[in-house]
Amino acid sequence: MEADGVVAVLSGLAQHTRLAIYRLLVRAGERGRAAGQIGTALALPPATLSFHLKELAATGLIRAEGFGRYVIYSADPGQMTALMLFLIREGCRRLDREQLDELRAALATLPAGRTRRGAAKKRRAKSRPA
Repeated sequence: MEADGVVAVLSGLAQHTRLAIYRLLVRAGERGRAAGQIGTALALPPATLSFHLKELAATGLIRAEGFGRYVIYSADPGQMTALMLFLIREGCRRLDREQLDELRAALATLPAGRTRRGAAKKRRAKSRPA
């Protein structure tokens, strides 16, 4: 990720409603949430929700996948990983050994991620008629 992408992603999250949407989608995991579910959970009117979903999608932090008349939104862990790697690479160059060990220990506590491709394939397979 380049500096321009970092600025775009950070600015996408630098707003209360978008951050709340992103956090909700991260918690939803690979299954994601339908737009109506997001709006209900966060008490957002449809126009406001649509605006913020579009902004988050433009940053690459979330993905939208259509299923019939529904659009399912989910967080894209790859974009957040790229952001974090950029910040770690750029921000941790001058860390001492102890600080690096603390960072490694913190990263080791994170759950192992699964690929988005696998999740999307599973959802498509479930949505197809037998």
